[in-house]
This record gives sequence, C-alpha cells and structure tokens, in this order.
Amino acid sequence: MVAPPTQPPAQRKVIHVDMDAFYASVEQRDDPSLKGKPVAVGGSRARGVVAAASYEARAFGVRSAMPSVTAIRRCPDLVFVPPRFDVYREVSDRIRAIFADYTDLIEPLSLDEAYLDVTEDIRGLGTASAIAEEIRARIKADTGLTASAGVSYNKFIAKLASDQNKPDGICIITPRRGAAFVQSLPVKRFHGVGPVTAQKMERLGILTGADLFERSLAFLQANFGSYADYLYGAARGIDHRPVRVNRAAKSVGAERTFETNLSAAEDLRAALHRVADAAWVRIERHGTRGRTVTLKLRHADFRTITRARSSQAAVTDKAAFLAAGLELLMMQLPVPDGVRLLGLTLSGIMGDDDEVQPSLL
Repeated sequence: MVAPPTQPPAQRKVIHVDMDAFYASVEQRDDPSLKGKPVAVGGSRARGVVAAASYEARAFGVRSAMPSVTAIRRCPDLVFVPPRFDVYREVSDRIRAIFADYTDLIEPLSLDEAYLDVTEDIRGLGTASAIAEEIRARIKADTGLTASAGVSYNKFIAKLASDQNKPDGICIITPRRGAAFVQSLPVKRFHGVGPVTAQKMERLGILTGADLFERSLAFLQANFGSYADYLYGAARGIDHRPVRVNRAAKSVGAERTFETNLSAAEDLRAALHRVADAAWVRIERHGTRGRTVTLKLRHADFRTITRARSSQAAVTDKAAFLAAGLELLMMQLPVPDGVRLLGLTLSGIMGDDDEVQPSLL
C-alpha cells in the first residue's frame, strides 16, 4: 500500500521582541532626572565596562561592553549608574508573562529579547502583526518601556526585522519579501556573524546578503566549514530552526584582541578584569549560571590555548568568576612573547543547544 503524500509543514509565524536600550531605559524610567541624558549602566572606574547605553549615549558612539574610559572620552557628559540586575529580572519576568498570554512557544535569548512562535493564533487576533502590536502596547502600558518587534516566517529574518525600525518600531517581512530583504542588508548585521567573521567575509568580497547569495555552497564550505549551510540558507531567506522553549546556552563569555601584545603580569591582570566585566554583563543578561570557567589565551605567534577550572557548585557572582580566571592566568605566566587575545567564559550550564550562536569576538 502506498503511503499518502505528507503535507508540507505550515508556514511559521515568528515574532522577535527586543526591548529598546533595556537596562538604560529602566534606569531613566525609575529616575526621571536621567531622561534625555546620555546614560551608561556599568562602572565608571578605570577597569569598568559599559553594560548598556541609552540612545542619547549611543549617539556619541557609546556601546555595551566598551571600556568605561573609552566611553567617557567619547561622551564627557556621560552619566554612569550601577546595574540593578534584580530589577531588570523582575521587569523581564513581567514581560514574559505578557508573552505567555499569546503562545507557549517562547524562546528567551536574554532578559530583554525573545522569539515567539505565534503560528497558532490562540487569541484570535487574525495576524502575527496584530499580535506583535498588542504585545508592544501591553509592554508599554505595564512597564512604561518600549519594545521593537520583527514579524516574519522564520527566526533569522524576525531578528533582523526587529532592529530595522528601532526604537519603538515594528517591521513585517512576508515570505515573498524575505530573500530580497536579507540580500539588501550588510552581512555584519546577520545573527551569528561577529566582527571577525565579517572581516573574513570582507576579505572574500562578501559585504552584503546579495554578495553572500552569489557564493556557492562549496565555496562557503571551503571557507566557513560547518557554518556554511546556515549562511547559504540565510542568504536565501531560509531558516528552519524552530522556536525552542527553555533553550540554554552552552557557554557565555567574552574575549578581547589587543592592539599591542601584553606581556607584563600587571597588564594581563588588568586586561582580564575588563574581559571578566564584559563577560559577566552577558552572563547576567542571559540569566545563566555554570560550574566551569575557561580561559582562552592567544600568544603573539597565534598559538592558542584554553585552560578550564570546574567547581562542584555553580559560579554565582563576578568575584568568583574573575578569581577563577585570574588563577588560570597566573598558571600561564610568564609569557615573554606576549599575549594578543584573552577570553573568559562560563559553561557547564544545564541543557544542550545546537543553535547558531552569536560570535563573542
């Protein structure tokens, strides 16, 4: 007996909701004297790092994970406020409760952004764009904060779209427009393409989605290995990844490449402080905890080593995270040839994830 033909899967309807300058906006909401001012959440000390910046600060080129001293040089009137992660988590929980009124398929990426699969319209609003607009309105009414949303037929395009009309905007990309939309954008905006990958693409003459579309799968495999299938599909507006509930990252961290190689122990310790600050911002943003701290060290001759230390209990604060990293670093000294890159990550987090992860470079 011949089996009946299988029906193609229904077209997904995916919303990516991204809060606008989340940490800084919470601070401006709670302290009206900060409204309209360039605000950075983070530490203003010499080894401090910007965790988040208001749009007023971004106009001066201030960005998250930037050293505080650099941020102050770019914006002398910058106002620093210490982070209040307990408050950010409370607001994030309220926002996720709103999401849950529209779908059970919610994939948080961090405290301030998430994917929602609204293929099943459980509230009978008619369209995914109507759902996104109602969610945005409820977030504004409940929290006093604005959110931007991207609405499309897959995760890749929905995330690109949410950034298109920021702040407080919405962008809808239909299946008919998907490939053309992707091909009109610079590849450095693609989720998963960090600065290092973008620089490699530029050397290969790939600056836009259209340039990427022109490259064969064999070419991409030769230059990007297992990442090639994702890139090949992305350039065509194709992304079959489902929205995954309770997704957990394998590791979260940061790394920095230095303009000049570092060899003095004091300089390396200071650099690791800054890397740990930047990494901990991401760890807190993801709301994750792990047991393994891994140091990445690249020598001047590009030899790269990793050293890890695991504990029985989860690493729950930045001091313990930094202390583990410093212990690993001290075991590698001296380094007379110099170090060009340091990285620090936290892993051993529950769950398994085969998603394409954003570059930490």
